[in-house]
Amino acid sequence: MKTLAYGAFALSMMAAGAVSAQTQPAQQPITHGAPVAGVCVLNLEAVIRASTAGQGVAARMQALQQEVAAELAPYQATIQQEDAALAQGGASIPADQRAQRARDLQARFTEYQQLGQTRERELQYTASLQQRALFSAADPIIASTYQSRGCSVLLDRSSVYLSNPAMDISETVLQQLNSQVPSLPSFNRTPVPVEQPQQ
Repeated sequence: MKTLAYGAFALSMMAAGAVSAQTQPAQQPITHGAPVAGVCVLNLEAVIRASTAGQGVAARMQALQQEVAAELAPYQATIQQEDAALAQGGASIPADQRAQRARDLQARFTEYQQLGQTRERELQYTASLQQRALFSAADPIIASTYQSRGCSVLLDRSSVYLSNPAMDISETVLQQLNSQVPSLPSFNRTPVPVEQPQQ
């Protein structure tokens, strides 16, 4: 499933990054210019990922993925067993029985695919809901920090190649987010709403 593949891909990218970091020569320390008054920088993605609430969501999503994998495993095992039985039976199975079993196997495989796609959409939808909840929890904290630090403009760290660390409010936002919203309410896999036909 895609969601499980995404997790494996992310892990492989992290491993590749670690190897790359080990093989690259150490960079010289960067000397920054003076902080620009009123300009602040925030790495919101890193804040959400490092927050206790964000880590809790990630752990719960991983558990939900494992639940889906466990639900789909019997389907996959049955399909593989029947496919192997048909292959091993060969010509010894009467043609009409073989055709019926092949149709049943195809129906089972279609059911497996449809269930897998449904669960995939549910996981993606659940993740998007939790991400929105995390961003909503962070919004007032970001606004408060923005005002207390006297910011006039707030830049997304992903759009800024380098900046003076004194302009970065990420650590302050992270500390307050952990303090004020240490976790989100418990959640389960959420069915995707059915789109209503337009009138």
